Amino acid sequence: MERATVIVAIDGPSGTGKSSTSKAVAAQLGLSYLDTGAQYRAITWWMVTNGIDIDDPSAIAAVAGKPEIISGTDPSAPTITVDGTDVAAAIRTQDVTSKVSAVSAVPEVRARITELQRSIAADAGNGIVVEGRDIGTTVLPDADLKIFLTASPEARAARRSGELKNADVQATREALLKRDAADSSRKTSPLAKADDAVEVDTSDLTLQQVIECVVTLVEEKRAGK
Repeated sequence: MERATVIVAIDGPSGTGKSSTSKAVAAQLGLSYLDTGAQYRAITWWMVTNGIDIDDPSAIAAVAGKPEIISGTDPSAPTITVDGTDVAAAIRTQDVTSKVSAVSAVPEVRARITELQRSIAADAGNGIVVEGRDIGTTVLPDADLKIFLTASPEARAARRSGELKNADVQATREALLKRDAADSSRKTSPLAKADDAVEVDTSDLTLQQVIECVVTLVEEKRAGK
């Protein structure tokens, strides 16, 4: 029996386990995977590399259509290139991280990247797991399943500082909360939970438990189709 195509939107703030969960769920269920945050990081990297003034939204808007961003959707080895250059490592630097909220808030950037995300989701043959901050609300409002991952600031900071190898947990917590505030308050597509999203609090769950929970939700959705 052929399984129904399923589009899964996973949203939530940084440090909730979104990326690890989304990749693992996609791999386990044979679905494509898209890290939308990487796309915003990629366009931010391009702006920084090309000397665009990050504090000038009109300067950012004027060149938002220029870079060619290509995302590989294999969950076991997701790739991202900008104008043919592999930027997977470059987009994770602190320099890009500190500027991505400002670039992401520019409506022309969001329109450009949203269009890109929708076309990737539409082309995903057997289905896709798309993770980000506005997938269920803005990018794919008709997704088959919407999940909103959340966790306490303490749990998120501990996870993120672990990922960043010996980072200061308190400083990491402050940076996460600052990012949340920027992402939740921006006028265009703010970070928000869709009305029909299933909320999963990952504070006291292991990564494996979160993955199992999401896989179960997807399989139930598929079975009900």
